[in-house]
Amino acid sequence: MSDNKVNILPYTPVNILITGGAGFIGRAVANYLVSKYNYNIIVVDVLDYCASVTQLDKKILFIRGDICNMSQMNDIVKKYNIDTIMHFAAQTHVDNSFNNSIEFTKTNVLGTHILAQVAVDNKVKRFIHVSTDEVYGEQSVNDTTGCIEKSTLNPTNPYAATKCGAEFIIKSYQKSYNLPAIITRSNNVYGYGQYPEKVIPCFIMKLLANKSAVLPIHGSGNALRNFIYIDDEVDCFDVILHYGKEGSIYNISGNNEHSVNDVAKILCKEFDMPVQVEHVADRNFNDQRYFIDCSNLKSLYESIGRKMHLTSFEEGIKKTIEWYRKYGTQTWNKVK
Repeated sequence: MSDNKVNILPYTPVNILITGGAGFIGRAVANYLVSKYNYNIIVVDVLDYCASVTQLDKKILFIRGDICNMSQMNDIVKKYNIDTIMHFAAQTHVDNSFNNSIEFTKTNVLGTHILAQVAVDNKVKRFIHVSTDEVYGEQSVNDTTGCIEKSTLNPTNPYAATKCGAEFIIKSYQKSYNLPAIITRSNNVYGYGQYPEKVIPCFIMKLLANKSAVLPIHGSGNALRNFIYIDDEVDCFDVILHYGKEGSIYNISGNNEHSVNDVAKILCKEFDMPVQVEHVADRNFNDQRYFIDCSNLKSLYESIGRKMHLTSFEEGIKKTIEWYRKYGTQTWNKVK
């Protein structure tokens, strides 16, 4: 128990709308909150290719919907007396953003703007906007401190730019309309249930299908990414939902920094096979490193007498492989 604990009354939601709740992180948060607290959870998701309703807890009400449809969002918030919005819905795959950037702007910026207006119009009490560490842009491999929440935003790809745009919408609504919002910026999340377009589940699924698989790596593979296990990420959202301060921004960092080459080596070792990779054409621009400081979030944990839990990469990878070994093929063959 930390000596820094103070008597903080938690925010207690009743009816939570989780956008993008059939996606990887939103779904895990929705399942956790309904299981632990028995909150009324309403998930809205457009059901893009990477979504999975079958993995949602049966107690969760699922509605197929589009955050860019203002009338629909307004009707849902009114009908279910929503007091809390956790906004996970977004186009997130960076590779796709280079080929279809207009759709990223539509979903990530316009969709966020619509939700912010709906939240204000219906007097929503808490709005958590889920952003990314990519808004800070590329950091030097020699940096030992990491970006803090007040660091300059410097996006270098269309996806990150749209997430910056969405953040600015939220910040403007905080000032102009008193939107009770909190922004989060997280490292790469990995773990069970992630659609296999991201590097870790992609490599795992290839290795499960063929132990002699050749793993495709963008460019040199030296780009560094910091990874956080899904259960740790969910716990962070639990704390931020209940104890986060309105108007605050919280970096969420996993403290597991590895290059893509390292990830390939780690996974091949777990499968007891030699490393076989193919270096394919790189992105138009590939940030070599994202590095953030989450001291602000750690202080929030300390204020409630807890420490932020971080699963080791070795343990998280073993758990992730086991899930895909049991459920990966059957889940993504019937994804919806």
